[in-house]
Amino acid sequence: MDFSAQQIADILEGEIVGNPNVTVNGLSKIEEGKTGTLSFLANPKYEEYIYTTKASIVIVNDTFSPQSPISEDCTLIKVKEAYRSFAKLLEMYDQAIAKKPGIEEPSFISQSASVGKDVYVGAFAYIGDNVEIGDNVMIYPQAYIGDNVKIGNNSKIYSGAKVYRDCQIGNDCTVHAGAIIGADGFGFAPNSENNYQKVPQIGNVILEDHVDIGANTCVDRATLGSTIIRKGVKLDNLVQIGHNVIVGDNTVMAAQVGVAGSTKLGKNMMLGGQVGIVGHSEFADGIKIGAQSGVPRGVSKENAVLLGSPATDADEQKKLWFAYRRLPQILDRLGKLEAELKQLKNN
Repeated sequence: MDFSAQQIADILEGEIVGNPNVTVNGLSKIEEGKTGTLSFLANPKYEEYIYTTKASIVIVNDTFSPQSPISEDCTLIKVKEAYRSFAKLLEMYDQAIAKKPGIEEPSFISQSASVGKDVYVGAFAYIGDNVEIGDNVMIYPQAYIGDNVKIGNNSKIYSGAKVYRDCQIGNDCTVHAGAIIGADGFGFAPNSENNYQKVPQIGNVILEDHVDIGANTCVDRATLGSTIIRKGVKLDNLVQIGHNVIVGDNTVMAAQVGVAGSTKLGKNMMLGGQVGIVGHSEFADGIKIGAQSGVPRGVSKENAVLLGSPATDADEQKKLWFAYRRLPQILDRLGKLEAELKQLKNN
């Protein structure tokens, strides 16, 4: 489907610089732009490409002022925030191509399940007893929805995802392929025979609204009560959330983060890839933790920045790294000083 610069500008409330009638039917990176595609420029690092791009329309910040001539075949749409505006168009595009109608066969939907309006259920999906599914929900092929699960409006459950019994998923959530919501927490108690006794995990998982769960990510059910992923949280692929963890609003985690059980994470935290967090700890709002950091205890200081393993204040950790890199030189100088001291003693 073709869209004109004028149509796009109307959607984004932007200002057109160039031909309002030029049309596009695809998207491209600015450095790989082709005729008939739409691109954007938000990072000044890529400004050089706007002077050579073949893209027909480019979305730019309203503060952008060209330093060189731009091709007459390239129409600009100036908006307040180019990146956010482009993301809005991507979301609309994604929704348009992802929309699927109806219920495919073969699939299983329990007679006691409640299904809202305009729901899509893919082939070989399973929906258990007493499930409640809201409007405009999309459940892709081979997804599993266990008994008593609740799914809010406009949420998506992708192929191969599993949502265990009694779990709750809010509005506008996305659970990607292979993710598992509500598997048992890691609860085992050693006995007198030095074996491990299984501790039943009878709680559930609650995903609040606007939560994204990446592919092959696991969120364990609580032993008692709930593991809670608060509103707006974004979890990357291959993240592990232990039982009874609470993740605060709008916290984000990159791939391979592991959070041990009964930990409480604050709002607006940012965790880099492969961060490991000890269990039964508590973290204040706004904390940032660098990739591969190991965090052995909770942090009460808001907006702290941590690095390293064991994780410490980022500025302190940088000083330690700098000192560590100088160790060979320091040891060499120490050896020479010891040799000189020995010679002085001998004399």
